[in-house]
Amino acid sequence: MQKREYHSSKYIREIPLTNPGTVSVGRPSSSMTNNNHRPNNKMIRHTAYKEQCLYIKDRLIEDGVYINWNISPEPFFMEKKELTFIESLGRCLYLFYSASNNLYYQSIHGKQPEWIAGYLDQGKPQSLIEYARMNRMKNLLPGIIRPDIILTKDGMVATELDAVPGGMGITGSLNSAYSSTLFIETDNKIVGEGEGMADGFLNMLKSAAPRIDDPVIAIVVSEESRDYRSEMEWLAGAMREVGVNVSTIKPEDIIFTEEGLYIKSGENRCKIDVLYRFFELFDLMNIPKAELIMYSAKKNRVSITPPFKPFLEEKMLYALFHHPMLREYWMTTLGEKVFSVLHKILPPTWILDPAELPPYGIIPGLKVGKRPVACWAELKQATQSERKEFVIKPSGFSELAWGSRGVVVGHDVSKKEWGDVIDRTLEDFYRTPHILQKYHKGRHVEVNYLDQSTGDIKTMKGRVRLCPYYFVYRKDVKLAGILATVCPLDKKLIHGMTDSVITVVASS
Repeated sequence: MQKREYHSSKYIREIPLTNPGTVSVGRPSSSMTNNNHRPNNKMIRHTAYKEQCLYIKDRLIEDGVYINWNISPEPFFMEKKELTFIESLGRCLYLFYSASNNLYYQSIHGKQPEWIAGYLDQGKPQSLIEYARMNRMKNLLPGIIRPDIILTKDGMVATELDAVPGGMGITGSLNSAYSSTLFIETDNKIVGEGEGMADGFLNMLKSAAPRIDDPVIAIVVSEESRDYRSEMEWLAGAMREVGVNVSTIKPEDIIFTEEGLYIKSGENRCKIDVLYRFFELFDLMNIPKAELIMYSAKKNRVSITPPFKPFLEEKMLYALFHHPMLREYWMTTLGEKVFSVLHKILPPTWILDPAELPPYGIIPGLKVGKRPVACWAELKQATQSERKEFVIKPSGFSELAWGSRGVVVGHDVSKKEWGDVIDRTLEDFYRTPHILQKYHKGRHVEVNYLDQSTGDIKTMKGRVRLCPYYFVYRKDVKLAGILATVCPLDKKLIHGMTDSVITVVASS
């Protein structure tokens, strides 16, 4: 594929740009810009920002990844101390996945309580449970780790982990666009820089087939995940530019034989060495040729990542991490330092299980106000002030478990609605388990953006979600980019809505 060429000079003219600094995160401080003010300095900066936004937007459209969000003229700046912590967090989260994997297998073999695997298998088809338990699957872990991090007044909180994340192509395109602008100088580097996402993704995929020098790679995107197809095509295009044989395909495009899986290549066909699974396991019944894909992996005819292990895609892993009976396991397996980091950043979580407790029992660590909770009916009586502490989410293996679908914030609904949600989730436990999680409100940040209706540069006061992308290469964990999504203060949930500003993170 011919390398794409962009001409930023089309948008950045002879305008004296300044490289803004930052107080902590978000919008740069005006006191740190050029102090040699001229009467029209503000107007020049406004024009420069507008031109910058138009350039970024044009890049995203040309890359095929733009979906009508607000464009910022600059990345989201963070202090190096905070970025150093985020970079080191990847290793901690990898160890968490590894320890969770080990905990599950110990549970099914009687070395840990059987209720652990019972919870993690709840609502899954038996055939998938048995497939995930095969010996050859035992050591397989996700090759991509992406937490959702909320910046709060008290620090960072990783509200979720996603092993099949969207946003990779958007982050890569944004990284490339911002890295090519005049706003980024030597001391203000984009995290991952221009090629980090594509390089990280490629190295992760290659590590899935370490004995093959130049593997044939297929990124398989399902119909249910079609909204992400264009960004996965961007990633594939970036890898083809460096000579990789990679295609973005639909499941039905796969050709099955007993020797392996193939894709068409001109008049011929190529055997797939590595298959990247960009489809959710709850959707397997709707995936054409899913059984043939799983059969080929079982017979070691193809390497697939992430693995078919639904228990590693459950939010209830957080509840197991915070369970007092398992504290010794986590401390011993992770080590005290990693355990301490995760204990601070993973919010307290409880599984909404309808099973009755004995009269003297309580749910460990759960309080409404200052009162310990002995049954879920007590949670239904929480006042609005008390409900602001909690959020309810599907744990996983559900079409409602991603993209903020199915999430209910306690103080965003009435007391009756809150009670109805609790009743409904308890009734759904055996089909779709839910979790209760401590809700953390993000601290206020500011970002500049181009108002598409007026064409003016405005400042949004909002809250930010950071999505770092870590790629695993043979147990080495590398941070390749961070997507920043800022939503207005009146929004309880932070996701990629049309009102949001989406950019990437740079060091200040």
